[in-house]
Amino acid sequence: MKIVLASANKGKISEFQKLMPEDEVLAFSEILGQIEIDEDQDSFKGNAIKKAKTIYDLLMQKGLNDVIVISDDSGISVPVLNNEPGIYSARYAGLNASDKDNNEKLKSELNKLGLEKTPAFYTACIALVYKNEVYTVH
Repeated sequence: MKIVLASANKGKISEFQKLMPEDEVLAFSEILGQIEIDEDQDSFKGNAIKKAKTIYDLLMQKGLNDVIVISDDSGISVPVLNNEPGIYSARYAGLNASDKDNNEKLKSELNKLGLEKTPAFYTACIALVYKNEVYTVH
């Protein structure tokens, strides 16, 4: 089975290849080249589905119809910050911000509140598209 990850994260691709040694696991860019998918949905689930469906549809146009596409979206939410950064976790400090930049902005926003500690939570959604059906786990 050909499994295409809607991700450019080399670590994630390597993990899937180790977990599924009997299957062909590829990054979408190996087939489609570099594509930027705008994560403009209002939820982790929406963004994960959009990425998976976009890649799946492009693969179908290329005639690759026996393929599974897997994508994800994830981030951290802090209730005291109105659940920020949430779906904007990867770009909280701006477009092309590093993890360090995003963490620094988050710490700065929390420091403004003068809190010693506060709860936060991590959310992840994985979307899978196969035979034009969408499946998610959240």
